[in-house]
Amino acid sequence: MADLDELWDCERGFWLDGIPHYKCHLAPDARMVFPEPAGILDAGAIMQGLEGAPRWDSVDFDAQHATQASDTVVLSYRAAGHRPGNPPYRVLCSSTYVRQGGLWQMLMHQHTLRE
Repeated sequence: MADLDELWDCERGFWLDGIPHYKCHLAPDARMVFPEPAGILDAGAIMQGLEGAPRWDSVDFDAQHATQASDTVVLSYRAAGHRPGNPPYRVLCSSTYVRQGGLWQMLMHQHTLRE
């Protein structure tokens, strides 16, 4: 059984932490799906996009849910990311984690804009 607190902390790290977190927890064949113009990114494009990109100052999660099947966990939630001087970035999210070599890694992440 997955330690869900650990996975939620990891998820929060993708919002708030930098490149070292991604290098540790992003699967080599990962994909992320964002609203246009970003679109669908592979792991290489994700890592490139982090260089010089500001991280979120804070993020709020609610409506959190986790579903586990064997060595795979899907997290789904509503998020509001915050940066000074900007309105909150409000999205519905899902992330799929797989256990590889004893470490949970994000394989897939998706954002849907919400109002």
